[in-house]
Amino acid sequence: MLEIAVKGSKNYWLWIIFLLIVIGIGKIAYLDQFFNGLMITGMSRDVSWGFYIANFTFLVGVAAGGVMVVIPFYLHDYEKFHRITILGEFLAVACLVMCLLFIIVDLGQPTRMLNVLLYPSPKSMLFYDMLVLNGYLFLNIVIGWKVLEAERNQVKPPAWTTPLIYLSIPFAIGIHTVTAYLYCGLPGRGFWLTAILAPRFLASAFAAGPAFLIILCYIIRKFTKFDPGWEAMQTLSKIACYAVIANLFFFLCEVFVVYYSGIPGHKSHIQYLLFGYHGYNLYPLRCTM
Repeated sequence: MLEIAVKGSKNYWLWIIFLLIVIGIGKIAYLDQFFNGLMITGMSRDVSWGFYIANFTFLVGVAAGGVMVVIPFYLHDYEKFHRITILGEFLAVACLVMCLLFIIVDLGQPTRMLNVLLYPSPKSMLFYDMLVLNGYLFLNIVIGWKVLEAERNQVKPPAWTTPLIYLSIPFAIGIHTVTAYLYCGLPGRGFWLTAILAPRFLASAFAAGPAFLIILCYIIRKFTKFDPGWEAMQTLSKIACYAVIANLFFFLCEVFVVYYSGIPGHKSHIQYLLFGYHGYNLYPLRCTM
C-alpha cells in the first residue's frame, strides 16, 4: 500500500510540502539546541519540564484515548466504529512517534536514550515507559496496517491479529498509567505526588483522544471521500463528555484534599495554578485575557 503515498492531487502535495517545511524548521531549531545545549529552552532546576514534556504527556493521552474506539468495536462488536477504528489506530501511531521524539529532544544529547537499553533497571519507571510506549507503537503499526489492508481488499483481517488487538488494550491503559507513575513517583514535586494522578491521566486521555479523533473525522469528511460515519462521531462525543466529567470530579477531589488539609507544600501548587502565589500570578492573568 506504500505506492498510494506517492499518488495524490495538487492539494495533497502542497500539504506534504508544508509539512516538510515545518519539519525543516523543527530540525533547525533542534540543531541550535544540540550545539548550544538545553540552556536555550529556559528550563532550570526549578522548572525542569517545559514544552517537551507537556506535549509528551498530552500526546500519550491522545494515543491512549484510541482504546475508546478499539474496546467498543472489537470487544462489543459495535459496527458503527468499523471505519473510525482504523483512524484511531493510525492516530495512535503518529502520536507515539511524536512522544518518543519529544523524549529524545528533552534528554539533550540523543545518545542518552541508549542508557535505558544498555543499563536497564527494573527500578526505573522510565524503563517501563520505554517498554509500553514502544510495545504499543509496534502493536498499532501491525494492527493498523493489516486492518487497513483488509478493508481495502474487502476481506476480514488475519486471525492472528485478534490476540494482538486484545493485547493492545492493556498496553493503551498502561502507557498513560506508567506516564503518571513517572510523575507521582517524584517526592520532591508536591503537585504530582498524589495516588489519583493515574486515574486523572486516564480520564483526561479518554476525553482528549476521542475529541482529537472527532476533529480529525470532520477534516477527513470535508476534504476526502472517506466517511467515518456520523453516528460513530456522535458516540465518540458522548464518550468524551463522560470522560471530561470524570476528570473534573477527580480534580475537584484534589482541590478538596489540598485545601481541607492545608498542607503548605501541596497547597502552594494549586494556589499558584488557580490564583497566583506571592505576587506571581502571570499565568492566571494570561488565562483570563
